[in-house]
Amino acid sequence: MSSMWTRGVVALLLVAGGVHAVQRAAGAGDGLVKGQTVYLPVYSHVFAGSRESPFYLAATLSVRNTDQRNPIMLVEVRYYDSDGNLLDRFLDSPVLLKPLASWQYVIAESDKRGGPGASLLVKWKAEHPVSPPVVESVMISTRSQQGVSFTSRGQVVEELAE
Repeated sequence: MSSMWTRGVVALLLVAGGVHAVQRAAGAGDGLVKGQTVYLPVYSHVFAGSRESPFYLAATLSVRNTDQRNPIMLVEVRYYDSDGNLLDRFLDSPVLLKPLASWQYVIAESDKRGGPGASLLVKWKAEHPVSPPVVESVMISTRSQQGVSFTSRGQVVEELAE
């Protein structure tokens, strides 16, 4: 029984090693990519109290190039409301982000169009494989003596095919 278990573990390790080798040969698994579409939740408001009254928020979109050697290009930033309707495009033309540079866009607290389920799609690309950028939003507001602030991190929904 012991030798059967040992053979099973060895076989599993060989398979896992082979899969890892195939991934490395294909360029996967090293964390470097040439472009992505990132989904980012943003909130124009959250609800507070028993009456579910809206607490309106300013939202700052931040895209940070984490690569130390190569620039990335922001290609498109689209803003959607809670129903998935396109509200706005935040870039007139592509924006080049140098290594370790960042770009931000502020959605004003007075802009209530997005609703509590608003989102952004951020598309970026690079000439060479790079470490992916950090795409996040920071929501903040104050009312009377109360303040609300929180962050949201983007999620990759598509990777650029080479």
